[in-house]
Amino acid sequence: MASKISRYTTAHGSEAEFQPGSRRHVLRNLLGITKKSDMDRAEYETLLRVQEEYLKKITPKTRFTTALIRQMHRDWLGKIYQWAGEYRSVELQKGGFRWPPANRVAANMATFSCDCLHRNTPCQSGTLEEVAKRIAEVHAELLLIHPFREGNGRLARWLADLMSLQAGFPVPSYRLSGRGSKIRQERYLEAVKCGYLQDYKPLTEFFVEAITRGREESVR
Repeated sequence: MASKISRYTTAHGSEAEFQPGSRRHVLRNLLGITKKSDMDRAEYETLLRVQEEYLKKITPKTRFTTALIRQMHRDWLGKIYQWAGEYRSVELQKGGFRWPPANRVAANMATFSCDCLHRNTPCQSGTLEEVAKRIAEVHAELLLIHPFREGNGRLARWLADLMSLQAGFPVPSYRLSGRGSKIRQERYLEAVKCGYLQDYKPLTEFFVEAITRGREESVR
């Protein structure tokens, strides 16, 4: 379920500190990890473990809230980063795109919860296209807010997994790593950018295909 993403450019702040001895390649962490490959592995393995635990916690009736999303982030990264589960206090930008300011994250998440999450979760059963559209809207709006210092993309895809399962569909197969992944990554990022402008069609199509792949792979 997890996939590797690049680091961000950030402003100064407590969350912008790097682990001593890491040559500014690894964020300050509770495990003393200094190699990026080791951190990637730690984050990945921890995510796989907590995802399995949440399969037992989330039911078809679970409504996702900001509190639950923060708890998911904390359960995933809480043993790695001191700030896990807390909204970011630093400004984030990547590739010339700057996410909304940190001082708006709490308010943005409150609106997101009352509006987008309330309308789309629990993710009710429906056609594949209907479910994919609900997932796409939640996915794009959460990524636009970018509430956490690290792990936003992976958390958003994890949430998409759980919404798909709620609706009676399999976990999407994103294939954002490995052979042939570059084109899919580019298409995914472009679809997310369209979602930022409330054009959810490209991202809906992305999730339709990912869920379809997940269904095909589950019966092999």
